[in-house]
Amino acid sequence: MTYVVTENCIRCKYTDCVEVCPVDCFHEGPNFLVIDPDECIDCELCVPECPAEAIFAEDDLPKDQLQFIEINAELAQQWPVITERKDPLPDAAEWDGKPDKLKYLER
Repeated sequence: MTYVVTENCIRCKYTDCVEVCPVDCFHEGPNFLVIDPDECIDCELCVPECPAEAIFAEDDLPKDQLQFIEINAELAQQWPVITERKDPLPDAAEWDGKPDKLKYLER
């Protein structure tokens, strides 16, 4: 099992989670983070650190978020690793909790 970053991270991109990851499995895109499923050790340390509550265990993903398993795996191969916390996107608070954000994912 691995952990998966889901839709609510899009256009928020809080990075509190990356600082606690012992294996540096987070990758950063323009407006979203992903977890590399091959690197994740299922430690769960990132889950409580996410202010947007966007990280779930693969087995606990809501049904409408299942596509993010593949999205995380794909984009982790393309985007660089992020290991240090950065400021969230300027309008992150406005986007937190908004539905249907997948169309805004910048690859």
